Amino acid sequence: MPAIETTGLTKEYGDLDALSGLSLTVGEGELFALLGPNGSGKTTTIEILTGQRTPTSGTATVLGHDPVAEPMAVRRAIGTLPEREDPPSFLTPREFLEFVCEVRALSDPEDHVERWAERLSFVETLDTLSTNLSEGQRQRVMLAAAFVHEPELVFIDEPLVNLDPIMQEQVKRHLADYCAAGNTIFLSTHFVEVAQELCTSVGIVSDGRLVATCDPREFDDGELLDVFVAEVDAEREAVVG
Repeated sequence: MPAIETTGLTKEYGDLDALSGLSLTVGEGELFALLGPNGSGKTTTIEILTGQRTPTSGTATVLGHDPVAEPMAVRRAIGTLPEREDPPSFLTPREFLEFVCEVRALSDPEDHVERWAERLSFVETLDTLSTNLSEGQRQRVMLAAAFVHEPELVFIDEPLVNLDPIMQEQVKRHLADYCAAGNTIFLSTHFVEVAQELCTSVGIVSDGRLVATCDPREFDDGELLDVFVAEVDAEREAVVG
């Protein structure tokens, strides 16, 4: 059974087609990237797959669950990190992550919090109010919140935003190791180099349509960018034409 499968997924906002017949399959253990320009439908896709939005038409399954009919079952089974989301400013990372552990009904929440703070290098700020953390520190806390219950599937919107180069490399290694252990990660990005370096499979979207899928490891440096630009240009010409 695929970790994720969509068939003819559409989302309309008045006259705007945010998604147009999106069909894709993500296998278990994949590190999959939905790659596309800003406004291409990446975030809308994640919001539908995580039960936050209802599609206009089409179907989807996430770990065997329908995110429309069973949104709570999906949310219990996955981890999510939306783009530009911060921990509550009035809580420390420890308090926030312990709350996440309680919601997830984890035993020994302190052990989970300490382990993920160590993995993502923010042990020294566990008891600092989140409002006093840098953007990069807050991003690490939110990454920990997505992974703290060690779900089979994690959705991440722009995983490396606000991280310094050293922490970017650390997070990249963590994502690769997580999938090597048999878990699945679905990330969205508009950075071709992130998709090429991290992922085992890439879907290219433009104007709400899936225009290509590929294994990014088959391309040399720069070649995937050429494919991305060519596919996006071809889709836009087809839409305009």
